[in-house]
Amino acid sequence: MITIDKISEVLKGVVHPESGKSILELSLVQRLSYELESNTIKFRLVFPKQDPLSGSIKESCEEVLALAFPGVNVKILELIDAGAATKREKGNIGTTALENSELSKIENIIAIASGKGGVGKSSVSVNLAITLARKGFNVGLIDADIYGPSVPKMVGLEGAVPQIIEEDNYLGKGEKKQLMVPVEKYGVKWMSIGFFVPQDQALIWRGPMAVGALKQLTYETRWGELDYLLIDLPPGTGDIHISMVQEIALSGAIIVTTPQSVATIDVERGISMFQNDKVHTPILGIVENMSWFTPAELPDNRYYIFGKDGGARIAEKHGIKLLAQIPIIQSVMDGGEAGEPAALKDGVVYKAFSDIALRL
Repeated sequence: MITIDKISEVLKGVVHPESGKSILELSLVQRLSYELESNTIKFRLVFPKQDPLSGSIKESCEEVLALAFPGVNVKILELIDAGAATKREKGNIGTTALENSELSKIENIIAIASGKGGVGKSSVSVNLAITLARKGFNVGLIDADIYGPSVPKMVGLEGAVPQIIEEDNYLGKGEKKQLMVPVEKYGVKWMSIGFFVPQDQALIWRGPMAVGALKQLTYETRWGELDYLLIDLPPGTGDIHISMVQEIALSGAIIVTTPQSVATIDVERGISMFQNDKVHTPILGIVENMSWFTPAELPDNRYYIFGKDGGARIAEKHGIKLLAQIPIIQSVMDGGEAGEPAALKDGVVYKAFSDIALRL
């Protein structure tokens, strides 16, 4: 009988050569579990910094577990958490409320924003979520574009309706609270206002009403334990953005733009919003989308339809990372139309988003 205690005893024998201490003493092992159905031991090796010995430590774990439990499958995710000692502040909402909300189980909340519409922000959000899930992370995505929710279409979930569950309210008094269960597909938990509003119905909501709906999608959804929750924000810098970034403890933001000057001008406004004294949200990087077009029949040619290096210049000007320059790729559009995002398959799109994930 394989138990967590027995697995832990075995892992105590794996010592970090530099410190001479067990990986359990160093708290490098996280989320240890055993799945009986698949006969799989799972856990994470989380290092506080880049460690040249991480690969050999992982191999040692696999060897001792295979020896102790013949025939068992071992799945180890190797991570770096540079901010382990200084977790993000809890934002402006009450500490008790946050600690008891679903957000308390989420490691990183990342907003994905754009200064203007039409730059491919939702395509970037969806493909990045799927790429992170393919890499073994637990991922959720909120489609916060209240007035134009496109995520259900892009992932083939049109007509999906999230389940509603009831559980005891942490505030006590015998009350029940209702939670929405996100729709799961492609290894990602999805939540969108588009699940609750008919596709052909316009939302005629003022700012406070839209913000209230987004808070419900965020705080009243049963997310479970997530490594990343991505929030696909509406374009611009209005009421919704300010309320969301002020009230949710964001780990950071990604800004999506095209190279053309009309888009990069709006990016400046987005950068200004996130760096405002009342917001203080770190910008993790800029993704320049639609950077060039390469026809399939001329693979060595690049046509800069929307200008060249606009996103790169903005990143350099503000000292922000340029996470990627993504060319115009037919499969991204086709995948979004078919509900099968391009990052589901190996190829140039998955490679581009893998690079973004690694740089994050």
